[in-house]
Amino acid sequence: MRYPQALLPPGATRIDPELSALAPDALARYAADTANPWFRRRACVVALDGRVPEAHVAALLARLRDDEETGGVRQALLAVLGDRDELLPWLTHEDRRHERGRTADAILATRGRLGDLTAVTGLTTLAASPWHHERMAGEAGLDGLVARRGIGAVLNEVGDGRPEDRVFRVRMAARAGEDVTYALADPDRTVAHFAQSLADDPARLRARIDEAPTAEAGLWAAYALHRLTGDADETREIDHRLGRPRVEVPGLDEGLRAAIVHEYAPRCQRQSDPRWRVEALCTEPPARPDVDEQLRRATAALSAAGLAPRTPVSAGDHYRQGGGTYYRIAYGEADSAVLISTLGPFASGRRGGSPRAALESAGFRWFDDSAEDVTVTGLCVYHFGDRVPLDVRTLLFYWQD
Repeated sequence: MRYPQALLPPGATRIDPELSALAPDALARYAADTANPWFRRRACVVALDGRVPEAHVAALLARLRDDEETGGVRQALLAVLGDRDELLPWLTHEDRRHERGRTADAILATRGRLGDLTAVTGLTTLAASPWHHERMAGEAGLDGLVARRGIGAVLNEVGDGRPEDRVFRVRMAARAGEDVTYALADPDRTVAHFAQSLADDPARLRARIDEAPTAEAGLWAAYALHRLTGDADETREIDHRLGRPRVEVPGLDEGLRAAIVHEYAPRCQRQSDPRWRVEALCTEPPARPDVDEQLRRATAALSAAGLAPRTPVSAGDHYRQGGGTYYRIAYGEADSAVLISTLGPFASGRRGGSPRAALESAGFRWFDDSAEDVTVTGLCVYHFGDRVPLDVRTLLFYWQD
């Protein structure tokens, strides 16, 4: 069949809107035929949303139930056929336990849409995931479960001992228009962070600051209040009232601290200590260096030392993807190079000697492997799948693909 193929040229992964204008029978036949490329079949399934011909349901369900079918096609089929009650026995069969990745997430979400209360623990876990696609699948499944069973029945199945369950309770409370600022004092920072993201009443937050049982609860309230009002003066006054709490990190001087706080605290991970977030709001950011001037100065210093530096290359260009907070200057022969940070006059390399002396004479501060011994406690930064505190050297010379 040529029409879906014409709308999806070789190698394409996007879904052409014109597919939705094609006859459902033609789309269903194309999607069910495994001789066609999987990505085109997936696109046809998506275009069938809300208009699956009953005559083709059995063939499409056969594709869904086939363990050899591509995950992308199965996930699309679950999205468009997942409201069919006859699917539930297959979805809950023990054979589904071997499913992994996004297909497993889609199966769990579909069980929620069909009202399977036994899926609630898995769904609350999924909905609290730091990964966006997992969180969306979990929330969709929980919303479907609530729609089918009612909020009371679902809450009866959800405990409060796990942070994931408390996140769900906070979300349901916010949806009902209830005050969620109580959760700012939750001992788990992911719950407290989630609660601050949903708090929407400045008066309640101001009251919570005065009643906060812990310094962290007060800081979460201050952070949420700043999100709503943008009043930096009020945030600084609250911080002062709370005693200006901050995370002390041995080996981290004020210059380094300022550079790191203002680069990473505004986008740190949800389990980070709120003291870092509020510090970023209440302190002045350091002046950003003139990166071009720094690179010229570093290149000149290396040249004067007879090291034959080559053209500086950004971290992203060096790895041909992503970005970072440094430039790499290769010099001499082999793979020798120094790194120049974009966060300040900071330089690093795996070898010291001549390049270190040259750059220090040009006003750069040198960081060797010992900088990896200083971890910035409580400031969790995404780094290749991990969301944990990083060491000073990694933060100053950071790259992410």
